Amino acid sequence: MKKIILFITFLFYVTSASAQQDPEYTHYMYNMSVVNPAYATSTAAMLSLGGLYRTQWVGAVGAPKTFTFFGHTALNEKIEVGASLISDDIGDGAKKENNFYADFAYVLQLEGKNKLSFGLKAGFTSLQTNFNGFRFTDTATDLAFAENINVTKPNIGAGAYYFTDKYYIGLSVPNLLSSKHIEEKSGINAFGSEEIHTFLTAGYVFQINDALKLKPAFMSRFVSGAPLSVDITANVLYNEKFELGAAYRLNDAVSALMNINVTPSLRIGYAYDYTVSNLGQFNSGTHEIMLLFDLDLLGKGYDKSPRFF
Repeated sequence: MKKIILFITFLFYVTSASAQQDPEYTHYMYNMSVVNPAYATSTAAMLSLGGLYRTQWVGAVGAPKTFTFFGHTALNEKIEVGASLISDDIGDGAKKENNFYADFAYVLQLEGKNKLSFGLKAGFTSLQTNFNGFRFTDTATDLAFAENINVTKPNIGAGAYYFTDKYYIGLSVPNLLSSKHIEEKSGINAFGSEEIHTFLTAGYVFQINDALKLKPAFMSRFVSGAPLSVDITANVLYNEKFELGAAYRLNDAVSALMNINVTPSLRIGYAYDYTVSNLGQFNSGTHEIMLLFDLDLLGKGYDKSPRFF
């Protein structure tokens, strides 16, 4: 069956994505290694795995769907390594982007429980487009969509991450190489340029009483040519097991999120975003599912403290 795309919706997304393409996450505090290669847990012989599926703007034709998988482990007290896959699909196959990265972090032990980590990220981005079956309002096909694209380009990133058992502050640029996925030709101006994204993140754990902890978190994203993106989140953790929270993304969405520790090593979470921008009239919200799993590589039993971030 041919792909029939509501062109104005797709064009709206591509226009905003031309300066800001990286997917959004409501569970960003549990997805930190994807945006910051310096993220570290400093728990040796424990392999931390995670997966996240996000279906954005449900009900809008051609809305984005994102799948993210990541894993990282500490080789010793100073070195942590990891890998991640981000698969983004816009327009039910009209634009598919896959990002594969390997991460390396070096952790410095500071005074007390304070640590400072520096990280590098290296990998590549694969982009494919499929404009076959597009239905246009004009009888003539737009030349910009006349030919499908299939390109693969390398990229690198860097970050810093300061953390204790109670809070963290991170600064990262996961894509240092700015490139154009769709080049200019035949007099058509290029679009699909990938701009550098800068992330500033922070989080804290407040001990309210023996059973309750308050966990505010913050993430901002700076991209040239796009509005500032800011996420503010407040989660409440009960009995180290149940977590419930609310979030606000500046001029974009309000969110409710929750997760539960099914076992000491397995956490499952869900988030719902309600769109407050003008795009809200064209969709019924965004759903996000999260899965975190810690694998004890030495089989000595699970004895680490809860993962707050």
